[in-house]
Amino acid sequence: MTLLAHISDLHLDGSERATRRATRVMDYLRALPHPVDALLVTGDIADHGEEAEYEEAAQILTAPYPVLTCPGNHDARLAYRKVLLGEAPEHGPINQAHHIAGTTILMCDSTIPGRDEGRLDAQTLAWIDTTLTALPQDTPALIAFHQPPVELHHPLPDSCMLEEPGQLADLITAHPQVAAVLTGHAHTAAASTFAARPLVVGPAVTWTLRMPWEGDQAADRDQPPGLAFHILDDDRRLTTHYRVVL
Repeated sequence: MTLLAHISDLHLDGSERATRRATRVMDYLRALPHPVDALLVTGDIADHGEEAEYEEAAQILTAPYPVLTCPGNHDARLAYRKVLLGEAPEHGPINQAHHIAGTTILMCDSTIPGRDEGRLDAQTLAWIDTTLTALPQDTPALIAFHQPPVELHHPLPDSCMLEEPGQLADLITAHPQVAAVLTGHAHTAAASTFAARPLVVGPAVTWTLRMPWEGDQAADRDQPPGLAFHILDDDRRLTTHYRVVL
């Protein structure tokens, strides 16, 4: 069994509000009596992609277990690489595979620099295929990135979702060890399906999306920050529990 915490869309911008909300979530996670195997952060860690924002993120996201991240449309690859990964400047996609408690987690870069829409480019799709092909057939895998590959029935996230999702769907179909897809970006806790697998959207730390039937203003800034807990059991069944942190 693999137990994962999942947060998204911190949008750290140096403001007291963003810092307070992200710190509150991490304090809650660090205080759990039974620690998770890893924490996933599915993008928009920084709000403007500035080095100072990532320096703050590196401090806030400190945990006694692995913290796995991928970029979102507000992130900037050069500063992200330099501060969070300690790598030399490089404009290419940031893709990393992690082996956690018997599960392989692919943290993928779905960003298109300068745009809110997402796309898994040819380099990233090839990396996903190669990484999954190299896994033993009995090793489950999770694929995580920022923009959801399906409509969520709100005009804001649906206007900037993952483009050309069929290419990823074909890859997932060819690799039965993929147990689920995890994303962020939409600022709402949501569950759907994609390529006949569970698709789980992590809630945002910064603000919550108000759905059309809840009101006209999209951003509900009064809702507390949210997070998800994912349990992947020995039958490759994913169960997700959502929480808010008051």
